[in-house]
Amino acid sequence: MPSTATLRLYGRRVMLRPLVAPDFSQWSEVRRRNQDWLVRWEPQRLRGAPDPAYDKEAFGARCATRDRERQFGQSYSFGVFVDQAVVGEVNINNVMRGAMQSCTVGYWIDEAKAGRGYTPEAVVVVFRFAFDELSLHRTEVNIVPRNAPSRRVADKLNLREEGVSERYVEIAGVWEDHVRYAITAEEWQTRRTELTQAWLS
Repeated sequence: MPSTATLRLYGRRVMLRPLVAPDFSQWSEVRRRNQDWLVRWEPQRLRGAPDPAYDKEAFGARCATRDRERQFGQSYSFGVFVDQAVVGEVNINNVMRGAMQSCTVGYWIDEAKAGRGYTPEAVVVVFRFAFDELSLHRTEVNIVPRNAPSRRVADKLNLREEGVSERYVEIAGVWEDHVRYAITAEEWQTRRTELTQAWLS
């Protein structure tokens, strides 16, 4: 596995790489500007914990933690870059090996860049990495039902909807239901050409 310094994944317009401490200024500006757009869909920060969007040391610690998680194969977190600027993140989380060989995928995008296809492109890049490089068997995308922008990404990619997991994840202090979408390695093999031609070529 390439190091954080060299790991790069490419789509048609996006480049994905792990965030590092020097990205703080760009990442912080995007997060601060998009606070109302993003925070309502995210787990509540622990009381008293510094906000990495405002605290440079907390952001550096966040990057270091995610680098360790990548080294241990637990998760793979990527900043999404367009024209060398941070526009969001896409993450492979909760990697399970053994009999499961599965993960979940989460993402967010700068509201100013939403609707341009950058997020589904980045998600297909991550699917390719998950299936072809990590040899995972299944990826899930779990979304609060009323989060229409995130659900549009799943719809654009024609991901299989499996149902609703009740009170699945804590979001903004509330245990929220999530619509569960999934794609397996068998489906990826069938759809790889279609998805890569549509979003990456």
